[in-house]
Amino acid sequence: MPSFVKTIGPLSSTLHGLVISSVLLSAAVGSLCAGYLSDTLGRTRAIAIGALVFAVGAAIEAGSVNLIMFIFGRAIVGIGEGLFFSTPVVYICEISPPQKRGLLAYTMQVLVTLGLCLGYFISYGTVRIPSSLSWRLPLALQSVTAILMAAASSFYLPQSPRWLTYKGRREEALAVWDQLGVLTAEREKDDELEQKEPTTTNRELAGRNQPWKQQVASAFKIFRKDGRKQMALGVFMMGMQQLSGIDGVLYYAPLLFQQAGLSSTKASFLASGVSAIVIFAVTIPAFLFADQWNRRSSTSYGGLGVFACMTIIGSLYASDSVHANEGGGRWVVIVAIYIFLVFYCMTWAGGMKIYASEIQPVATRAGATSLGQSANCITNFLVALTTPIFLASSSFGVYFFFGGASILTVIICTIFMPETRGRSLEAIDESFRQSNVVHFTMPTTFRKVMSRVASRYRGPESRVSSTSSDVEMDTLAVPS
Repeated sequence: MPSFVKTIGPLSSTLHGLVISSVLLSAAVGSLCAGYLSDTLGRTRAIAIGALVFAVGAAIEAGSVNLIMFIFGRAIVGIGEGLFFSTPVVYICEISPPQKRGLLAYTMQVLVTLGLCLGYFISYGTVRIPSSLSWRLPLALQSVTAILMAAASSFYLPQSPRWLTYKGRREEALAVWDQLGVLTAEREKDDELEQKEPTTTNRELAGRNQPWKQQVASAFKIFRKDGRKQMALGVFMMGMQQLSGIDGVLYYAPLLFQQAGLSSTKASFLASGVSAIVIFAVTIPAFLFADQWNRRSSTSYGGLGVFACMTIIGSLYASDSVHANEGGGRWVVIVAIYIFLVFYCMTWAGGMKIYASEIQPVATRAGATSLGQSANCITNFLVALTTPIFLASSSFGVYFFFGGASILTVIICTIFMPETRGRSLEAIDESFRQSNVVHFTMPTTFRKVMSRVASRYRGPESRVSSTSSDVEMDTLAVPS
C-alpha cells in the first residue's frame, strides 16, 4: 500500500521479514507465561487478559506514525496472542464430552479461518482508500474484536469444571457441569481423577501461601515424569506444524503468486484472497468430521500430502520449469499451493492443536499446551523471518526444506502417536501412566498392504493366518 510506505517507510526483504515475524517472537514469550496464568486465575480469565493485551497492541499499530512504533505495537499484539491463543483449546477440551470433543475444539479453527478470510477481503477493500485509513482500519477492527472477546470471556463463559475440581472447588464445578448439561458419567471420571491426586490438589489449594521457590518449582511441573512423554510429543507436533510452511504461504502469498507468474499486484492479492476462501471452505468438512476421522491417520496422511505438494513445487523450480509468461509450470505451482492448503487445513491445522492439548494430564494441560504454543510461535518466527530471504536467494530450496520437515513429522507421529478419538481425557491420561511403551498402531491401509507382502514371502500355509499377522503388526511397541 502506497500510504503505508509513505508513513512507515520502504521495507527491504530482511526488514519485511522482521516486521512480519516480530509478533511471533513476543508471542513465544507470552505463551511461556500463559500456562501459569491459566492454572492460577482460570481459563476464562487468562483468555480475557490476553485479549485485552492484544487489543492494546492492535490499537498502537493502528495509530503508528513510524516503523519503531509499528513494531512495538506488533510486539504487544504478540504477547497478547501468546497469552490467550493456546488456552481456548484447553478450555474447550475440558468442557467437552469425549464424543464431541474434536467437533467442538475444531470450532476455534473454523473461526480462525473465517477471520483470515474476512481479513484478506477487508484489506482488499480498504486498499483502494487513498489515505492511511487503508491500513489503519483493518488494525483498528482487530482491536475492537479483541475487546469483544475479552468481554465475552469475562462475563459469559463459565470456568472450566475440571479446573475447578482440580482446585478443590467441587460445588462450583458441579454447578458448571449442570449448566453445560454434561452427563453424570463424565463427572464420575472427574471424581476418580481427584481421588488419585489428592496431594496435587492440596498443593494447588495452598496457592499464594507457598514460598516463592515452591511456586517457581510448580511452574516446572510440566517436566514431571507422569506428563513428560505427553509434553514432549505435544511440543514436537506444535513446532513441526509450522515447519510445514503454512505461514510462509499465508504471510507471503502475494509474493509466491508473483514468483509463479501472476505479475499484477491486484491479481496476486486476489489470488491470496481465493486462498483464504479455500482454507475456510475445506475447514468446514474437517470440522464436521473431526470426531469421525482418527487423529493419527489424519496426521499421517495429511503430512504425506503436504510433503508431496512441497516436493512438486520445489522440483519444478529446481528444474527451471516455471516461467512468468509461458508454459504450464507456473499453473502447476499455483494449483499445488492450493492443494497444499487443502491437505494442511483438513488435517494438521486443527487436529494437531487438539491432540497436543487432549493428551496432557489435567495438572499440566495448560502449561504443556502453552509450551507447545511457544514452540509453534518460535518456529513460526523463523519461517516468517527467513522465507523472503530464502526466496530471494533460491526459488526452490525453501520448498524442499518444508517437505523434508513434513515427512520427518509423519515418521515420528506414525511411531509415537497413540489414537485418542472418542476417549475421555482421564482415560487418555491413564493410558500414558500405565504404559512404559508407546504403542505403534499402523494406519489400517498400510498395515493390510504390509501384511499381504509379508504373507507372500512366508509361503501359502501362512497366508491363512493373515488376520493374526494383522493383529501382530497392529500391536508393535517402541520403547519410550
